[in-house]
Amino acid sequence: MFISLLPLLVAWASPAHAWAPLASASSASSASSASSALRLPCRGAAAPRGARRARARTPLMAGRRPRPQQQEPRYRDTTPINEEISFEQMRVTRDVPGDADEMLGVMSKAEALAAARAADLDLVLIAAKSEPPVCKIVSYDKFRYTKEKKKKEQKAAASKGQELKELKMSYKIGEHDYEVRKKQAIRFLKQGNKVKFSMLFRGREITHSEVGQKIMLEMAGALDEIGVLDSAPKIMGRQMIMMISPKPTI
Repeated sequence: MFISLLPLLVAWASPAHAWAPLASASSASSASSASSALRLPCRGAAAPRGARRARARTPLMAGRRPRPQQQEPRYRDTTPINEEISFEQMRVTRDVPGDADEMLGVMSKAEALAAARAADLDLVLIAAKSEPPVCKIVSYDKFRYTKEKKKKEQKAAASKGQELKELKMSYKIGEHDYEVRKKQAIRFLKQGNKVKFSMLFRGREITHSEVGQKIMLEMAGALDEIGVLDSAPKIMGRQMIMMISPKPTI
């Protein structure tokens, strides 16, 4: 009888048979965890708040396009220069840095172009409606910069419902001319416009800038009742500039 039970005891004592139940239990546990990891939440289950917000916003943000920025149209100057000028006879001036323009007289188009090339400059049409038309020998880049600067000043004044009016004076201005400029300034200021006073010093006249400053400050004092001094007289190259704005009404 002991011999007949021996094979059964050997089978129960073998290691493979001893660990089989544990191995099967472990594999069943891992399969259960894997299936639970792959299991999707049911429709009624509540998701975390942050995850729900991210899920709701992602499609909207992905479909949103950046709003295009509106750019100001670039200023393009159409002033005829050099061979583009159609007139055959013209009155010609030449730009003199820091001084008044030099008058060269009436020339043909060919003569004016030759003078511009000799100075390594451009021939620019200034006044097409004059008789004869007026052209200027000047660097086109300088001409365009000056024109754009003046346009910006006028645009800034127009944005405030104003126009920029320029009045030119001299440090040697007489009493009559002074009164004329004063009356013009009063009219412009009453219309709600801004007034720019300019004074050009030619050659060695720059040494008399103190006299010019005194005249401008005297003009500012005469306009004190209807105008406000925006910019005190200051030297810019060979020019003295002063700005006066209309006094705001209460």
